[in-house]
Amino acid sequence: MAQPTPPIEHTGPAPRAGESIPPAPKPEPIITCRNVEKRFDGRTVLADISFDVQPGETMVVMGGSGCGKSTLLRCLIGSHTIDGGSIALFGRNIAGLSREDMDEVRKNFGILFQSGALFNSMTVAENVALPLREHTDLEPSTVDIMVKIKLELVGLREHADKFPAQISGGMKKRAGLARALALDPRVLFYDEPSAGLDPVTSAEIDRLIVDLTRKVGVTSVVVTHEMDSAFAIADRMIMLDKGRVLMQGPREEFDALRRLSPDEAANMTEEQRLVRQFLRGDAEGPITARKAATSYAEDLLGHLPHRAPSGPSVEATRTRL
Repeated sequence: MAQPTPPIEHTGPAPRAGESIPPAPKPEPIITCRNVEKRFDGRTVLADISFDVQPGETMVVMGGSGCGKSTLLRCLIGSHTIDGGSIALFGRNIAGLSREDMDEVRKNFGILFQSGALFNSMTVAENVALPLREHTDLEPSTVDIMVKIKLELVGLREHADKFPAQISGGMKKRAGLARALALDPRVLFYDEPSAGLDPVTSAEIDRLIVDLTRKVGVTSVVVTHEMDSAFAIADRMIMLDKGRVLMQGPREEFDALRRLSPDEAANMTEEQRLVRQFLRGDAEGPITARKAATSYAEDLLGHLPHRAPSGPSVEATRTRL
């Protein structure tokens, strides 16, 4: 005789008729910046920077040269101490942490440097194995297996025994990414991952960033001024200008702004016009006007005749991955 099915236990009161089930609580941000300031020799480089990065998303930090995005990245990884505000990684405020405590925090994130930053005297496999040998007590055979897994993730397993001088720039970036993944980090920081690469290789790196987010579930913070890459990989975006946050929000908001027609853009604020010019790569706008205000060429030659822009100077060649 079949046993009766035990009743289902409820941990809370059942919803009443017509009452909706409350949504699941929103996860805590994996990175939290609040009112961050950074100064060098009395000069403010970052001012009042505030944003959150949610688990599993790709946040793109962009802006022109000298806007403070690389400085912000160095503050996020603890290379620079901040002069105001707070930065929390994994719920832990890193301001004022001892070197030993900061090293423990760093084990939870990886960094892909702009050049790849590989050790030239080591093979690709040895570069990837270095964090495992330095920070774990794993057996050599286990390290070898993990290195092969990481190299397979980035498509370099067959090049494990080559030295950095024997591989291309794009392969160096992928090898650096494999090393950044060695300790199974929760967050990956990318410093200009597409810099110096041809368009095809750059697109491959973009695809790899998206694939890693989907397959491994890693959270990504990408610093870049390459708009094709930014719009291909981003979930959310932040644009910096002169050390402050000019705009932040979902990728769709930035995309809508850059696609506005000239008539629709006529009533934008100065900040919106600045963001739009950067996103579109227009030759004329508030960014170039600001530069021209102190340019040597203008001082010599006077004002150039104004020409109404007919469209973006740089057309996007890649779509959202």
